[in-house]
Amino acid sequence: MSKKNIAVVSGGDSGEYGISVQSGEVVKKYLAGDQYNVYPILIKGTDWLYTCPHENTYEIDKNDFSLPMIAERIHFDFVFIAIHGTPGEDGKLQGYLDMMGIPYSTCDHVVSALTFNKHLCKLAVQSLGIKLAHSVFSTKNDHITASDILQKLKLPLFVKPNNGGSSVGMSKVNKAEELEAALNRAFEEDDEILVEEFIKGREITCGVLKHKGEIITLPVTEIISKKEFFDFEAKYDPKLAEEIVPAQIPENIFKHCQETSSQLYQQLNCKGIVRFDYIYNDDGMFFLEVNTVPGMTEASIVPKMARAHGLTLDQLFGMVVEEVMGN
Repeated sequence: MSKKNIAVVSGGDSGEYGISVQSGEVVKKYLAGDQYNVYPILIKGTDWLYTCPHENTYEIDKNDFSLPMIAERIHFDFVFIAIHGTPGEDGKLQGYLDMMGIPYSTCDHVVSALTFNKHLCKLAVQSLGIKLAHSVFSTKNDHITASDILQKLKLPLFVKPNNGGSSVGMSKVNKAEELEAALNRAFEEDDEILVEEFIKGREITCGVLKHKGEIITLPVTEIISKKEFFDFEAKYDPKLAEEIVPAQIPENIFKHCQETSSQLYQQLNCKGIVRFDYIYNDDGMFFLEVNTVPGMTEASIVPKMARAHGLTLDQLFGMVVEEVMGN
């Protein structure tokens, strides 16, 4: 049997570019082997580039997502998407690949677009009866003021771009006089923002994937940030956050988190590896967000979950490919 050609795409056009490149390098490292020919493709704007081991650089032909090289033209059997943020997590790349007829590793373009939009995702999750923080959604054209928000929500607050990840542009607001600056910061990243009431509790997260038609929930992980919240810096500096796998929490909460994550994965029609984040306290478990292209660096949460579940990363990534390709 001939080896499959797999493109691992990373980079993208968001503040998560550097982390995405690291994720792509890890996926390439563990997918490369006897079964697949792996080609790392770096995307930045209109530049979609492959640099071969001899350091020659070739550009993807966007007419059919093929790779024209000197000796041959590479056609891809599968695309492993490792782009956090646009265009790999918001459905744009998925829609393009659907048009090209090339299978890929993540949720489809509709689900990706829905879950990337925090406001729309919350509405969908709320319809399933899952608890959420009180929030206010606004666009830049609304010209919303700090006073408008404080009439609807109670401090402390989280202010975040509506479309984005890794807490880029996100702020925690403890005092009323801090809110305007936080709004401006979020609007620098996005034309839409979401302001949520702070929920005091413990942050937990659960990874989910499907293999051979079976839903697999990875061990629940607790995140303990040494900063005021789990921001971009804390996510990727191991000195600033502790991730406990599996989480040392009551068994009923552990099970509820896994069951809720499995329910969301199915009800939202997710595909690939997806991570769901929550806060829990004495009032229950509250949904925070979903990551349809979670980090895959050596320090990222999902790889830690996978290892705790007894999976190597080559097994984990191979399962994603097999689920789509039917190997």
